[in-house]
Amino acid sequence: MKITFFRLLTELSSRKSVSRITGAFAKSRASRAFIPQFAKTYGIRIEDAEKAVQEYASLNDFFTRRLKPGLRPIDRSSGIVVSPVDAMITGMGQIREGTMLNVKGQDYTVEELLNFSPRRINYTNGFFYVLYLSPTDYHRIHTPVAGEIIEKEHVPGKVYPVNDFGLKHMRRVLSRNERLITYMQHGAGEIAVVKVGALNVSSIQYVSPLPNKVEAGDELAYFEFGSTVVLLLENGTYEGRSDLNVGSKVRMGEALGALTRHSMGT
Repeated sequence: MKITFFRLLTELSSRKSVSRITGAFAKSRASRAFIPQFAKTYGIRIEDAEKAVQEYASLNDFFTRRLKPGLRPIDRSSGIVVSPVDAMITGMGQIREGTMLNVKGQDYTVEELLNFSPRRINYTNGFFYVLYLSPTDYHRIHTPVAGEIIEKEHVPGKVYPVNDFGLKHMRRVLSRNERLITYMQHGAGEIAVVKVGALNVSSIQYVSPLPNKVEAGDELAYFEFGSTVVLLLENGTYEGRSDLNVGSKVRMGEALGALTRHSMGT
């Protein structure tokens, strides 16, 4: 009964209008007063921020902060795929005939996640990661590989929470929420970076200007409040680190795994 009640409340609050209202306040100068308490509540290391707290114009400005140079070193080893974000891994594994299995007890299809894009065929038997960013985390999104951005798509949708409750008790939230999908071509094939909006996320923004060609670790986009990134790696091109599991924490720039020798033509 309790789960049903919370699910109903979440359904009622998942309208974009709610996120627009909270987003408007977070961007207002009045929200500046809440930055110290916000940082304290979520255990955010303000000393890691690029600027002093009083220099941020709003809560949203602080939330989308950059970090001091050098705090997130990028693994630039040949063929490495790096984490695009600071996050907890809430799902990972082989994609089986177009299905991502057991993400907090639910299965997802690549077809739905990618909004029925013809490119979905590239990931039918690939590999996936679900990377959840909590309010504590650094919220800028970086490129996982060096390569070229070949396509972008914005998919309108809901703003259900993508935290533990949302993933467990809401029906396939990753495929129903608003998404910003970036397809990148790299030396071994293709990768899809799927940015998933969430409750109180007023928008997902690309950096500007966004170049076509990028290096691993370049800024790609940022969330205005917490959310999730889903990485899809093309069939037969990737081998993940054996020591990473669901529940592991990763930092932006850290190696997730490597493109396979066969796929790189060596």
